[in-house]
Amino acid sequence: MTDTADVRAQVQRFQKTFESLQNAVHQLIVGQNEVVEGVLVALFAGGHVLLEGVPGIGKTVLVKTLGEALHLQKGRVQFTPDLMPADVLGTMVLEEGEAGGRAVRFQPGPIHTNLLLADEINRATPKTQSALLEAMQEQQATVGGQTRALPKPFVVLATQNPVEQEGTYPLPEAQLDRFLFKLLVGYPKESEYAAILERTTGGKAPEVPAVTTGDEVLALRQLVREVPVPEAARTAATRLVMATQPGSPYATERVNKYVMLGSSPRGAQALVLAGKVQALREGRAAVAVDDVQRHAVAALRHRMLLNFDGLGQGLKTDDLLHEILERSTAMAGRA
Repeated sequence: MTDTADVRAQVQRFQKTFESLQNAVHQLIVGQNEVVEGVLVALFAGGHVLLEGVPGIGKTVLVKTLGEALHLQKGRVQFTPDLMPADVLGTMVLEEGEAGGRAVRFQPGPIHTNLLLADEINRATPKTQSALLEAMQEQQATVGGQTRALPKPFVVLATQNPVEQEGTYPLPEAQLDRFLFKLLVGYPKESEYAAILERTTGGKAPEVPAVTTGDEVLALRQLVREVPVPEAARTAATRLVMATQPGSPYATERVNKYVMLGSSPRGAQALVLAGKVQALREGRAAVAVDDVQRHAVAALRHRMLLNFDGLGQGLKTDDLLHEILERSTAMAGRA
């Protein structure tokens, strides 16, 4: 991309679409600004999102509202221990025709949609969880030996309850790595309850306008991919990821002491893609170091695994990431 009138027009188009989507979602969703922002950044970056929070704080409503604002198909799967891969992907069924003949037909599962809410994903067995891996990474599903492409765009918004652990199966690192962001959905503020009650217990829920389409989302995703990343921003993304890896030259003392596993290169990819979206949001046609750092916690918190000592100390990966970001900012200021 070069700084031409055409590029400026495309950047402004992106800004307008992103802002319109935000406003449309907030017609129904009260507060949760960081969560809404993170979901939209992931949407335009082409990634999936893991939402962690207790039940009843609007995660399902967020997916429904986003689907209406985007005018896209939306689906929901309630993950339970008895859920099978075929219940998610679909299955082959034998049908009897009008003339008496029989034929095998593919019955698509709920994954064949644009926006999929995978509710309480950690309640399903690893076999069923792994059924999502191919879909999330390759945008396709294989059933009965046949591979079928999923609708585009395809976005998984998965939820998990951080408190209830009985009867759950924690997601393995390989699956967590498929999520661009992990977002923490907290309780609303006291000042927000009045608006929540008004919108959800009144006679008529607010209408959510359809502000864009799937085709436009795909076009804007391509625009995101074309945003150039200067060397300084690439270096910042690389060093942030390496700082999560114990034993690396950029790891802090506490990372070396309390982290068992750091981020993979997918973390750097997430930082750069999110940085490109952030640059376009702010009306710039190139990524700055601040853009890379903006969503670093959401992009890396689920890609770090604490060791026994770290868990025993009650540490969270967010604590270490904020420490890494503070040191990275201080070093950039001295450079």
